[in-house]
Amino acid sequence: MPSKPYFNPYLAGIGLGLVLLAAFLISGRGLGASGAIMRTVVQAEKAVAPGHVDANPYLSAYGGGDRNPWDEWLVLETLGVLVGGLLSGAFGKRIRREINHGPRITPRQRLGYALVGGALFGYGARLARGCTSGVALTGGATLAVGSWATMLAIFAGAYGLAYFMRRLWI
Repeated sequence: MPSKPYFNPYLAGIGLGLVLLAAFLISGRGLGASGAIMRTVVQAEKAVAPGHVDANPYLSAYGGGDRNPWDEWLVLETLGVLVGGLLSGAFGKRIRREINHGPRITPRQRLGYALVGGALFGYGARLARGCTSGVALTGGATLAVGSWATMLAIFAGAYGLAYFMRRLWI
């Protein structure tokens, strides 16, 4: 059965902008995902070593003492993005069990690169105190110069790295 076409990207962009506007109006702040991921990590660490979370000032701000790290609307937002993406793929008949890779790379190498790249990007998001969705959407919408500079640097870095990685895909 063929997959359904993707949603019109212009309409999706308008929809995303309206969601961002609603987030500002309802909660007083924008969107982002890294905070929810951080809270999930703190929740897992709190289950294993609650004393460490309480003793660490950085971690305790997210879930120290009786504070529940998941008691934050961004956690629900991120969960909604994951569930929404899964439902979109299911309804569009685009869910497959495959690992996309180029002719000069094995599926195992592709997973390794994806894991390393994801870990580096996640670490960078924590260092920057936000992910690209928070920087690009929220910071860009508020016309924060730092957000625009960060996004330009991210795109320049991605294009620069793509030049060296392209041999794996073509």
